[in-house]
Amino acid sequence: MKFLVVDDSKTMRRIVANTLNNIGYKDVTLAEDGSDAMKKMKVNQYDAIMTDWNMPRMNGLELVQSARKMERYKEIPIIMITTEGGKEQVITALRNGVNNYIVKPFTSKTLMEKLKDII
Repeated sequence: MKFLVVDDSKTMRRIVANTLNNIGYKDVTLAEDGSDAMKKMKVNQYDAIMTDWNMPRMNGLELVQSARKMERYKEIPIIMITTEGGKEQVITALRNGVNNYIVKPFTSKTLMEKLKDII
């Protein structure tokens, strides 16, 4: 599987990518924010997206909305990984096309379980 990991924190991108690598997913592309992700999504095909919510230029919710309008990304799994843990935020994300939701901080076990649920 080919993953796109989107987060404005370099450290968080590295943590998610390393966690994916440790559970066997080696094909991981990193993006700094939603705008960077959209550029990469237009030239590459990804099998799953993991995105933060709060980012500059284009936030994760805007990214999800834009991705779901693209034919190639209408059905792929998208996991939101964010500090936004309120019930309303989770509902908003799910209504906008997120398949699963992880609140930071998280463990690799949590990430594996959330991936298993959608893949």
